[in-house]
Amino acid sequence: MVVLHTLSDFIGCNAVVSDLSVSYWYEGRCPQTSELLRLPRTPMCEAIASGLMQHLATDDRYSSEGKMYGILLVELPSGEQRVIKAFSGLLNGDSVVDGWVPPIPGRDEVALEEASTLAQLEAIKQELITLKQLPQRQQYETLRSEFELRLQEMSDRHRDCKQQRQEKRQIFCTTLTREALTAAVEQLDEESRRDGIERRQFKRQRDEVLQPLKQSIELADARMGELKQQRKELSRQLQAQMHATYTLMNFLGQSLSLQQLMPEGMPTGTGDCCAPKLLHYAATHGLKPLAMAEFWWGSSLMNHDKIQGEFYGSCAERCQPLMGFLLSGLRPNPPTPFPCREGGVLSPSPTSGGVWGEVIPILYEDEWLIAVNKPPGLLSVPGRYRDTQDSVLSRLRQLSPDGMEIIAVHRLDQETSGILLLARDGQTYRQLSEQFQKRQVRKVYEAVLSGSLTTDKGVISLPLWGDPQNRPYQQVNWQYGKASVTHFQVIATEGNNTRVEFIPLTGRTHQLRVHAADARGLGVTILGDRLYGCRALSTRLHLHARELSFEHPQLGETLHLQAKTPF
Repeated sequence: MVVLHTLSDFIGCNAVVSDLSVSYWYEGRCPQTSELLRLPRTPMCEAIASGLMQHLATDDRYSSEGKMYGILLVELPSGEQRVIKAFSGLLNGDSVVDGWVPPIPGRDEVALEEASTLAQLEAIKQELITLKQLPQRQQYETLRSEFELRLQEMSDRHRDCKQQRQEKRQIFCTTLTREALTAAVEQLDEESRRDGIERRQFKRQRDEVLQPLKQSIELADARMGELKQQRKELSRQLQAQMHATYTLMNFLGQSLSLQQLMPEGMPTGTGDCCAPKLLHYAATHGLKPLAMAEFWWGSSLMNHDKIQGEFYGSCAERCQPLMGFLLSGLRPNPPTPFPCREGGVLSPSPTSGGVWGEVIPILYEDEWLIAVNKPPGLLSVPGRYRDTQDSVLSRLRQLSPDGMEIIAVHRLDQETSGILLLARDGQTYRQLSEQFQKRQVRKVYEAVLSGSLTTDKGVISLPLWGDPQNRPYQQVNWQYGKASVTHFQVIATEGNNTRVEFIPLTGRTHQLRVHAADARGLGVTILGDRLYGCRALSTRLHLHARELSFEHPQLGETLHLQAKTPF
């Protein structure tokens, strides 16, 4: 089984990668010395990983199921460089595949239990997919929309009839005698009762049609909940058996089981990720790691937060707790400079895992607030996990004497660039937040769509809902969604693409991205928005927060900030 590959297996013999920068650090502290041990992801290993992606793209076996893949650039005792590669979990049901790093020792001891459990998990997965794609879901949404439209038309007609009856009553009161007036009024009252009867009958008809569909959907959702709980319990039982037998080795020659390394418990899949497989193999075969890269490939049906071809760092729950032990024995890298601020520009830290080599221009700053031009790829505020701590907010807090007082007033998506507003104190934050909540802040975005539009301007009003199981993916949902409204106008046509201006009246997560991509909106994705289906090649998401206008909480004057669109 060939596991060691030459670089030429992935990149051309004449390829030259001269960029020595680092785009991400795999890091952890040595359990014995507390030294920070770090392994980089470099342009060289990203180029190797891209070569592996090209190979995966030629074989349907690798696209049928989505998973993480990884490569590790290593140095042999002779000084030669080689590459080893790994996949997370199983590949088409197999743990051992020719050419790939084998699983961590211990898996074979629970092979029978694993095969049985995996078969049950696959059956659960297929049933979940079937339930999620239940035809009644679309039927319900379609019919409900039709009934709502017909009910609105009926309400409009009844309202007009009521107005006419009121006018007739006024005329009858002045022109008819008592008996004639009584008869005429009774006739009008009868018409009013018929309208009420018609409305109630229509609602009953609607409920008779929709209720069975709704019940089917509720039963399907309940069944999905049961299946997910079964899946969780089956996975937990299998992982508990595996963790008792899995043994990892580091570069000091130390071996410990997963239970010893994480005695307080560990999530499903610990030990099956690419990074532990690669580092354990290198440690047990006398290979010196130089750089590593992990990426997602294949379907994202059950993982909307992963994008094919994107690089990702070590997962916070399964891999990060193991990094300190796995890297023990490697020489620690020299410390890098702390971020500095010069000439009104906030510089990123090379160790932070953020946007390498970029700066964050400060557009406006006074004693109450700060506005910056956020680059794409950098978070607005820190995430929950260790590898998502780098952000505009965390950098400002590090560099400012009153850093811990700074609060982000709003947020931009990680891949969106443009104006981000932050307050220096709680009172300013509350006053600015109130302006956002009352929709008194004017926001203008510029975007490039990967296609053409049939209309030059208009308003998009679609309710958005985020599925808790598929964060951060948002979708249009007329039953659970929150109202969201966007004005748009075409600025220019650029070949097959269209440049547009968006003015959102609400501020929902991914609002502009969904309003652009959904067929009930513009039906054309923003260029580079792979999460919502853009397939065109692009180096970034073409969405930029270009303008922001609001009243300064302390000065009382209107501030109009602008950041030139970079694409």
